[in-house]
Amino acid sequence: MAHLHSLEGQPAVIFSPSVARIAASTARDWSYVDAWLASKLPACRPIPPFERNQRTLKALLTLALANEAADEERNNLAGASAFALRALEQHESACPLRDSLLASVQRCVSNEGYNALEALANVALQAAAPWAAPTDLGRDFVRLQASLAEMDTIISRLDLLRRHVDRDAGIAADALRAWQSHRSRPFPDAARQNLEMQRKTKVMRAQLVELLDRAARPVCKPRLTVEDISCEEQHVVALLARCRELEAHITARIGLPADTTEAEDEVEAHRSQLGHLELHRDVVVDITARHRGPA
Repeated sequence: MAHLHSLEGQPAVIFSPSVARIAASTARDWSYVDAWLASKLPACRPIPPFERNQRTLKALLTLALANEAADEERNNLAGASAFALRALEQHESACPLRDSLLASVQRCVSNEGYNALEALANVALQAAAPWAAPTDLGRDFVRLQASLAEMDTIISRLDLLRRHVDRDAGIAADALRAWQSHRSRPFPDAARQNLEMQRKTKVMRAQLVELLDRAARPVCKPRLTVEDISCEEQHVVALLARCRELEAHITARIGLPADTTEAEDEVEAHRSQLGHLELHRDVVVDITARHRGPA
């Protein structure tokens, strides 16, 4: 019992795998940070003491990784600089041989050869060809000639299209000037003629409704005489003549307003009137034909 009482004051230790893994990872991180700090300090100087907690560990790890990335980038730049320096030194070492060869060629070449070399060099520069091979330059010349012929054809077609567009633009400008001038104004008596046509249309519409009602009502067969049929025929002929007269009158004399919307509305109104007149004519002809049948 005394042994048990002596163990009551000690905390209970419970083993946890997750806690053990976290502790092992933290220990590895601190070992890496200590090694990095030791590499940055002189060999005879120990690592100074500091507070070791999670925030300090995180900051030191970030600093160490950024420092290593910067060191790697600096090493890559140093390697690239060294390679470029070696290539430059090799190029400079080869320059005397090239200069001597060029000098020898210039001394020995004739005037014709010099002019030919100059022409070849200019062509290579214009063609952006690093190697002035005659076969490649010939193919480039052929391709350029074909492109030139195609461009000439396209230019001629565009010029023809431009002339057509200019002509249509001139016609449209003339039409616009004519429309804006006094010649496009309606006739002075157009308003009176419009009112008269509206009045006549209303009268004919009323007559048409009356005739339709009369045709719909069942009526006995009237006793028609030859004189009645002749009168009806003359009436129909007169109506047809009047319809043609009105159509010609509408086409020849009635002017349209200057505003496009008003002109379209007036045209639609006249078309409606013409439709009513034609319907009236057809009804009258139908009635006359039915009356003529029993006779």
